[in-house]
Amino acid sequence: MIGKWKNNMRQWLTNQMELPADVVADLPRITMIGHIHIYIENHRGLLLFTDRELRLLLKNGQLLVKGEAFSIKTILPEEILLEGKISQVLYLEE
Repeated sequence: MIGKWKNNMRQWLTNQMELPADVVADLPRITMIGHIHIYIENHRGLLLFTDRELRLLLKNGQLLVKGEAFSIKTILPEEILLEGKISQVLYLEE
């Protein structure tokens, strides 16, 4: 019951206050520039990083980025900028 009420309240806030859905629903915001850069906001932490794979914890699941020659250009508590040749971006549900 409380979960449904929270979802309804989030939906109402999004519609009435014209807030972005990613902010209200605590979703990640992912911006890609071609296949060479990916900027991810609103993650919960870095789980794994290699030159071919990046795995981030999200509120509901994980984000997996695969490719080659990865390097982290910027990392902040809830933001990361990854550079390299990106071949896949996968959302893994819990």
